[in-house]
Amino acid sequence: MRYDLVIFDNDGVLVDSEPISNRLLAEYLTEVGHPTTYEDSIRDYMGSAMHRIHDLIEERTGQRLPADFDDVFHARVFEAFERELKPVAGAAEVLGRLSENGVPYCVASSGSHERIRVGHRTTGLDRWFDDGRIFSSQDVGRGKPAPDLFLHTAARMGVAPERCVVVEDSPLGVQAAGAAGMDVYGFTAMTPAEKLAAATGLFSSMEELDALLG
Repeated sequence: MRYDLVIFDNDGVLVDSEPISNRLLAEYLTEVGHPTTYEDSIRDYMGSAMHRIHDLIEERTGQRLPADFDDVFHARVFEAFERELKPVAGAAEVLGRLSENGVPYCVASSGSHERIRVGHRTTGLDRWFDDGRIFSSQDVGRGKPAPDLFLHTAARMGVAPERCVVVEDSPLGVQAAGAAGMDVYGFTAMTPAEKLAAATGLFSSMEELDALLG
């Protein structure tokens, strides 16, 4: 099927940020009194908007995270991005081929607009994304696994949900895409295939994604 819009998740799909951000999240949660391992962070928070992290901590412990938690966390993440962040191997080539073939694409991320832009600027992917191609959970208030972000993205891009395909690497993202009535391809580079079993199809490298997108 040729899709009218390809919607990319950002973290872990376009930029290789998940190892960095989950390492720092685990460290910071532990620092503020909620012992968390890297593996815990990947399992519980990968693909989440920040509000979901706050909600889960309060639900589990009855305690709220510090009021400046998001600001401190993002400052640490952005500093680490400047030192360490790389694009996902093959992502720029996929974007280039979509552009050459006239296939509309955009990014829809649980991360903030600032986080998306910092990551793209650091990795050189900003050349592929003007402001009209960037969507964040900040735009809708409710992040994945709710379908709101993907439905908002499709509406703003002028494409019916059933004509969209989402490229995701988290179970929350796959769930959100399915709830939005969209096909979704699951990237198994960091997430075991069985956790993305609800996806329309799976791939482990960007070369395989090309074939799935037709």
